[in-house]
Amino acid sequence: MLRIAVPNKGSLSGPASAMLHEAGYRQRKESKELVTVDPDNEVEFFYLRPKDIAIYVSSGKLDIGITGQDLLIDSGADAETILPLGFARSTFRFASRPGAVKDLADLAGKTIATTYEGIVGQYLADHGVDASVVHLDGAVETAIELGVADAIADVVETGTSLRNAGLEVFGEPIMKSEACVIRRTGADTDNTKAQQFLRRLQGVLVARTYVMMDYDCRAEHLEKAVALTPGLESPTVSPLHNEGWVAVRAMVPAKDAQRIMDDLYALGARAILTTAIHACRL
Repeated sequence: MLRIAVPNKGSLSGPASAMLHEAGYRQRKESKELVTVDPDNEVEFFYLRPKDIAIYVSSGKLDIGITGQDLLIDSGADAETILPLGFARSTFRFASRPGAVKDLADLAGKTIATTYEGIVGQYLADHGVDASVVHLDGAVETAIELGVADAIADVVETGTSLRNAGLEVFGEPIMKSEACVIRRTGADTDNTKAQQFLRRLQGVLVARTYVMMDYDCRAEHLEKAVALTPGLESPTVSPLHNEGWVAVRAMVPAKDAQRIMDDLYALGARAILTTAIHACRL
């Protein structure tokens, strides 16, 4: 069986399980379950702490894992990203009291508190900054107030929690992260079950990104209509019973669907419909 690591909690857990369910894989029914077997798809899922997944995958004990790019890099594990998944996006940044630290160079000789000492240590080394890094498992915002550190490095989404703690970000982002599928560096790329797993997830990503659009238009307007809805290869065009009219079907980006519908209507197209795509293979 293909052995896959899945986050057991945190912001990665729910979206990862939801994507796997959409891809047709059986998922656990209770949060206390540590292992789920999907015999129909010949897959075994192991629910692990997100920080540990890269380590298990790099050891070769598990074939594939879903984790955050930040956690992969911070672990230093011998594993690599093979498919970004588009959720759990975050930005990793430095922060301190307003005006206390203006840029990266000002961190020289100072102490930085973070949960991701691997990322921070490497970033400082890459930029030639000699500073101390203190590991904390959480609530790093309080480290400055308690005198543990001069600055912190943490995931920043809206910045609200930092402002509430009287802090502000400075310098360039350390890194941007999102959920991803990982495997051991140098692992067999011809694994049939692993390739099928990736195709299924890619199908989910496409299904979430596109909608199917159907509409009727006059034959003389077809070229202009097709320019608005080129599809992936090309749209499907069928003649209608009424002479001079054709039916068109094409995949279009979901984010652009309303604008495209407006443009098609202005062109004279009618009976314009969009439907969700639940699964696909490209």
